[in-house]
Parts: sequence; structure tokens; C-alpha cells
Amino acid sequence: MRTLNIPNTLTWFRIILIPVFLVCFCLPFEYARLLASFFFLLAAITDWLDGYLARTLKQTSAFGAFLDPVADKLMVAVALILLVVQYPTLWMAVPGMVIVCREIVISALREWMAELGQRAVIKVSIIGKMKTAVQMLAILILLSQPTNYNNYIVITGFIFMYISVILTLWSMFVYLGLAWKTLRHLP
Repeated sequence: MRTLNIPNTLTWFRIILIPVFLVCFCLPFEYARLLASFFFLLAAITDWLDGYLARTLKQTSAFGAFLDPVADKLMVAVALILLVVQYPTLWMAVPGMVIVCREIVISALREWMAELGQRAVIKVSIIGKMKTAVQMLAILILLSQPTNYNNYIVITGFIFMYISVILTLWSMFVYLGLAWKTLRHLP
């Protein structure tokens, strides 16, 4: 099956957006954060769109199944690092650490389960999708605002970030539980 199709092209585009997003975030002008937020939003839209098109156009591929979550994790990790720089407090560092660590654990778990021929056991769940949606919203809100803890929009962004952390941990435990059901029966 071809690896260069519309969904995979959108995924590659999302990866290419990462340095653009980073540079925009660091630019020394007033609307740099809004511009960076625009590119993050564009990446989030392509994340949804590539999955939708892959299913609709029947252009799913093993390469796309590999590349799509990599692109997502790269963009989110870069955004979280930038948010820790923008909000250098424990209030931002803890969610950033939890989210990045969860992604590493689940990626390793998926790889291990794939080696056992059991990757389908830990396919994406509705909780994982909710986690991603709330996480993207929180990141977008926090990226778009100046660093001002009295700003109600920033406070709302932090509330969504902590909701995403709860969903992040919940989804991790769901995936670990599913894997445990398979792993405990292995010889």
C-alpha cells in the first residue's frame, strides 16, 4: 500500500509545522503567541482531518498508523515545553511532566504489545480521544495568552489542563489494565 496519500501528507505537514510553531512562539513581537497558537490550531485540525480522511477515503496504512501518533506527540511535547517556559511554575511543570511521561509509557506499551502480536488490545479509546481534545484546547488557550495569572482566560486554560491531566492518567490506567489482561496469561 502506498505511504504517500492525503492523510499521510497531512501528517507530514503537521510535523513540518513544528519548527514554524516554535519560531513563531519565540518571535519578539506582540502577536507572536497568537501566531504560534494559529499554527498549533492548524496542526490540531490536520490531526482530526487526516484520521477522518484516512477512514473516509479508505487510505489507512501501517505507516500512517505509526506516523500519526508520532506527529501528535512531537507537537504536544514541544507545546508543553514552551508552556513550561511561558509559565515557569510547578502549576505548569507538573501537568507537562505527567502528560509527556504518560505518552512515553503508552508508546512503549504499544510497541511491546505489537511485538507480542497484541497491538489491537490497546487501541485508542474514547477516553484517549477526550484526553486529546481537552489537552489540545488547554494548550491552545494557554499558548494564545500573555503570561498573566489574573487573566480569566489563562485560569480557564489551567483548569482545562488539569482536566486533561486527569483524563491522561485515567486513559493510561485503562490501557495498562487492558494490557495486563493480556500479559498475565502469557507463559
